Amino acid sequence: MARTPSAGRPPGRATLSDVAAAAGVSPSTASLAFSGAGPVAPATRERVLAAAADLGYSGPDPTAVSLRRGRSGVVGVVVGERLRDAFRDPYVVGLLDGLVDELAGAGLAILLLPMTHDLGAPPAEQYRTASMDAVVFATGGLREDPALAVLTRRRLPLVAVEGPDVPEASVVRVDDRRGSADAVRLLVDLGHRDVAVATMPLRHDGHGGLLDAARRAGGGYADATNRLDGVHDVLRPVAVWETTANAVEQGREAGHRLLAGAAADRPTAVVAQSDVLAAGVLQACAELGLRVPEDVSVVGFDGVAVPWLLPHRLTTLVQPVDLKARTAAEMLLARLAGGGREDRTLAVELRTGTTTGPVPAG
Repeated sequence: MARTPSAGRPPGRATLSDVAAAAGVSPSTASLAFSGAGPVAPATRERVLAAAADLGYSGPDPTAVSLRRGRSGVVGVVVGERLRDAFRDPYVVGLLDGLVDELAGAGLAILLLPMTHDLGAPPAEQYRTASMDAVVFATGGLREDPALAVLTRRRLPLVAVEGPDVPEASVVRVDDRRGSADAVRLLVDLGHRDVAVATMPLRHDGHGGLLDAARRAGGGYADATNRLDGVHDVLRPVAVWETTANAVEQGREAGHRLLAGAAADRPTAVVAQSDVLAAGVLQACAELGLRVPEDVSVVGFDGVAVPWLLPHRLTTLVQPVDLKARTAAEMLLARLAGGGREDRTLAVELRTGTTTGPVPAG
C-alpha cells in the first residue's frame, strides 16, 4: 500500500521525518541511509529509499546540506577562451574531461565561470558570489586578470594551470619554453633560418597582428610568452603574428599573413603555439598553393587528436593533457584538505610527423 505524507502536507513535499516515520526508523537513521555516511543495514536502507520513492522525496535539500557542512561541493573552473572557442579546442576539452573525472571521484562538481575578456572591466558577478569551495584557474596565466584578484581576495583554495605565479595559487604547468626551443632546434637542424611564429593571444583584449616590441614588452599569458621565449632562445623569428583567439580560423589568417609574400621573402617554416593554430596554418598553405613540407614546414603544440589534418601528421610538442588535468585536481584536493602551495612542471615531448622537412632548395 502506498504511503502518504503527514497530514496537511501537500503531495510531493514530504520531509525526511515523513520518510523516517513511513519506514519505521528514526530521522537520524533515515539521514544516514541517504548519505551513506554511517552503519545502516542494507535492508533498512532499502526500506528508507522505498518509503522516499513512495512519498516523492528526492533527498535532503542540497543547499541545506552544504550550509551544514560548510562546503558547496562545487569547484569553479575558469578557461582562457570564450566557450565558443574552448569547446572546439581538443586541448581544453581534454583538460576539462580530466578535471571532471578526477573531481567527480571526490564528490565534487564543476562550475564553468565566464572569463573576463576586457581587462579594463570588472569580472562577472559570479566570481564574487558563486558558492564554490575552490577554483581551477586554467586561463594560461595572466597575473593582471581582474578575476584572479577577486578570487584571491575570497581566499579560496586556488590551482593555476600554466600560472601565473602568485603566492595564493598552486601551479601546474608544462615546460613550454624548453619544448618550443626543441621544436626550433629541429627546424634549424633541417636548415631553416627564416622561421615565423603564430602565437596564441598574449592578452584577451581583441588585439592581433604583427607583434611589435611594445606589445611584447607588456607581457601576457604565461604559456604564450614562455613558448615565444623558447623560440627566441634558439632563433630570432622573422615575424610573429599574434592571433586574437586560439581558433583554426585565426591560424588560417596568421598563415595567410605570414606566407603570402614572394618565395624569396616568405619564411620557410611556421611555429604555431597550438595544434589548432597549426591546423589553420596548414589550411592557409593549401589555399596559397604551398606544399607542406616541401615549400613550408609547420610545427604545432599540444599533441591533441587532429584527424581532420590527414594525410598530414602534424609535427608537434606533445603535452600530457590528461596528466596535467589530474595533477591539477590532485593539487586542488590537497589544498582543500589543508595542504600548502606547491608547483609542478611536466615534460613535453617533440613528436615528428610529416609537416616538417628540409629547407627548400634555392
